[in-house]
Amino acid sequence: MKYTPIDPALFIENRKRFAASLKPNSIALFVSNDIMPTNADGSMGFVQNSDLFYLTGVDQEETFLVIYPDAKTNSHKEVLFVRETNETIAIWEGAKLNMTEATKVSGIKTVMWSSNFESFLKSVIFQAENIYLNSNEHSRRHIDTETAEMRFNKGIMSKFPLHKYERSALIMHKLRAIKSKHEVDLIQQACNITEKGFRRLLGFVKPGVMEYEIEAELVHEFVRNRSRGFAYGPIIASGFNACVLHYVDNNKECQAGDVILLDVAAEYGNYASDLTRCVPVSGKFTPRQKQVYNAVLRVMKAATAMLTVGNTIPEYHKAVGKLMEKELVGLGLITEDDIKNQNPEWPAYKKYFMHGTSHFLGLDVHDVGDFNRKLEAGMVFTCEPGIYIREENLGIRLENDILVTENGPVDLMKNIPLEADEIEALMAK
Repeated sequence: MKYTPIDPALFIENRKRFAASLKPNSIALFVSNDIMPTNADGSMGFVQNSDLFYLTGVDQEETFLVIYPDAKTNSHKEVLFVRETNETIAIWEGAKLNMTEATKVSGIKTVMWSSNFESFLKSVIFQAENIYLNSNEHSRRHIDTETAEMRFNKGIMSKFPLHKYERSALIMHKLRAIKSKHEVDLIQQACNITEKGFRRLLGFVKPGVMEYEIEAELVHEFVRNRSRGFAYGPIIASGFNACVLHYVDNNKECQAGDVILLDVAAEYGNYASDLTRCVPVSGKFTPRQKQVYNAVLRVMKAATAMLTVGNTIPEYHKAVGKLMEKELVGLGLITEDDIKNQNPEWPAYKKYFMHGTSHFLGLDVHDVGDFNRKLEAGMVFTCEPGIYIREENLGIRLENDILVTENGPVDLMKNIPLEADEIEALMAK
């Protein structure tokens, strides 16, 4: 990893809260992600299982975690298993964590080699009544490949069929939705790196630049600031491409007079940021482009103000829809009659603003959490309204990351240029 060491107090407190949520006499098991193959002897870069990282801070493969609060032996209440390192691994891959280092990272005192996991598990699991297994439970999840976690869970349930099984995901979704100060600091660092990347672009963008050249500028700035890179696949969409919500080709030439939609952000320490900005290729928005831009900006500011303790995301999205209706009427894109005669299941504004305004943000860009849960202090959401006018080759989306607090929303990206005039002024330099 490139990031500086994270205070293990974060992971100690996370485990404490998780253990307190288990039923009596329960054992919980977690496993790291695989290193996924490409072809021949190639492999993709390793990305840790978010829940395992949340509980341990360990950022390497072949890692297991056992949490058993009611274990009869104190040293068995939480046990971490890491891949045994050796001289060959150190030469070819770089040394893995030794036991002392694993304790330093995680705060877990009992550390064993991964090769001892199965024998240890058999020595304690029959004392437990319930087994908590973890899984990637997300409403937008679509996975065709069997993950290490899926394979691990099948093996456990096959070997120990008479235990009662519980889902760790229900607990993880509840806990991970509320960010601690340590987590907010990590997200803020990701936002700060994103700011550096965006400011770098304002002096670089001009007619004739390729979308992938912009991507390269961002990669350079992110990595040189200790980020692994993009927190998600970057969207660098000029002209009509901005009307394709998940455009990722990034292979077109940026034309004079067009606007580029940049949905690009850095990760830091496995925590994501999520930014969207729109910039004029020629350095100045046309009057119509600025009109649409400012309409989206007004919705964004009003929506941000509604991310408050006690609100709910479904009610919030309804309110944002009303704001967008008014702006679209003002832009001449829909009429009052369109609204009057609309299908309630697909309101008129959805023709030009077809996605939600906010999602949870944290270890994952689309982080886990219950959208029907009332907003609480410590939650972090994106705020990202947009207007997409295909017939005008214009897509405008603006997005910042917002921390919910008892004193109102706090914009973690408040220092990143947002006003159209400011962006034009910085590009002019």
